Amino acid sequence: MFISFEGTEGVGKSTLIKRVHDHFLEKNKEIILTREPGGTALAEKVRNLLLQVDETETMCADTELLLIYAARSQHLNQVILPALKEGKVVLSDRFTDASFAYQVKGRGLSQQKLELLNETFVPKMPDITFWLDAPIEVGMSRARARGELDRFEKEKLSFFSKVREGYAYLYEKHPKRIYKIDATCSEAEVFQQVLDILNAF
Repeated sequence: MFISFEGTEGVGKSTLIKRVHDHFLEKNKEIILTREPGGTALAEKVRNLLLQVDETETMCADTELLLIYAARSQHLNQVILPALKEGKVVLSDRFTDASFAYQVKGRGLSQQKLELLNETFVPKMPDITFWLDAPIEVGMSRARARGELDRFEKEKLSFFSKVREGYAYLYEKHPKRIYKIDATCSEAEVFQQVLDILNAF
């Protein structure tokens, strides 16, 4: 089973994924916990490029998208696909839905570009995607409380509003795959929402 977790900054993905990971371990399931961009040594280097704040040069949106897909291709071929072939459960912090929300809706890139990249380089989509949703102000206040902000977290609230709209669009388009989780609830309540869906699935 391939499960992805999506959402804007500060909605609690990392905390939730760790709890889901521990839940599967308790059930003696072989499980892989990974993230995007990243997941391999090479892809993590690309992640650092994407997240670091560079005052001397602005990364253009196309470059951002292509770097993400370079990391994603490596991640898929080195981690996700081999794990699924071995019958393991894969939990990924973000996947292709993030590219639609951030690069297409947030940056304004052509959806056709994204679809071409997905058709060419993504042979497997998640079986389940959990979209953790919360008001932008709530998520950003949590992100700021964590410490220094990365390049994405420094974006304006208007950018994240577009990103959230992107996730809402995908949720409406893929109701059988994407499940909306109320991320304003407590950690225990968020985990229970996910657990109920997994048990039913």
